[in-house]
Amino acid sequence: MKSKSILLQLILFSLFFTELAAQQIQMPQASPAASISQKIGLTDVNIEYSRPSTKGRKIFGELVPYGEVWRTGANAATIITFKTKVKIEGNEVPEGSYALYSIPGKTEWTIILSSNTKLWGAVGYDSSDDVLRFKVKPGKTGQKYETMEINFVDITDTGTSVAIKWENTRVKFRIETEVDSIVMQQIKELVIDQEPQNPGLYYQAANYYFTNNKDMPKAYEWITKSVNDDPKYWTMHLKAKIELALGMKKEAIDSATKSMEMAREAKNPDYVGLNERLIKSIK
Repeated sequence: MKSKSILLQLILFSLFFTELAAQQIQMPQASPAASISQKIGLTDVNIEYSRPSTKGRKIFGELVPYGEVWRTGANAATIITFKTKVKIEGNEVPEGSYALYSIPGKTEWTIILSSNTKLWGAVGYDSSDDVLRFKVKPGKTGQKYETMEINFVDITDTGTSVAIKWENTRVKFRIETEVDSIVMQQIKELVIDQEPQNPGLYYQAANYYFTNNKDMPKAYEWITKSVNDDPKYWTMHLKAKIELALGMKKEAIDSATKSMEMAREAKNPDYVGLNERLIKSIK
């Protein structure tokens, strides 16, 4: 009987502390977690970090000392992930996840990518884990950032810049991805090395050639096949633009006119306007 009583007391004791543990007061975090993602070219980049606030404090040079490794945020180390290999400020970086550290300075910052993503902030940081180090110049922001912010700016088809802003300071670094060789290999395999039955493939190949100012006669050959097999107002519009690029003004007007008529039937005012402006630019 005595052993049963002790067991019951232990169970009740355990339930009591379990209930206490569940009764946590939920409050806003001082440095809330954030995550941003961006498709860059053909790859994905994700950044996870915590966002500290100024709260009346002087940041760089005081709260965040110059010349010391900083977690580039708050709480756990900031993590940046690349789904494919990339180039950062011209340096090749393999796909994977990295801790994003920095060493702020008055006139120069050092940005660090570390393979150790398990640390709490910079506690235990070891330079032997560095995958990449490079320097950037800090600049001034046009407004005060009370809360630290990381975002993607200056986005192109192949790259973007990562901007870190806090207080009145901003630093940026450039990420570039490989696009052209990958797309060209796909075009070779799917269009050049075979005769696809899908007119959409011809349209995609022609559009890439036109957009990137490659072989225009070949682009015209492909868009003509696409239009002949399955005419659409968007494929006909591309045909008109390629014809104009080749100096075929009369043909370009005819194709744009047909595209405009098809767009009206499909009730697409955007393409109606695109064709009207194209025709106007030729006449």
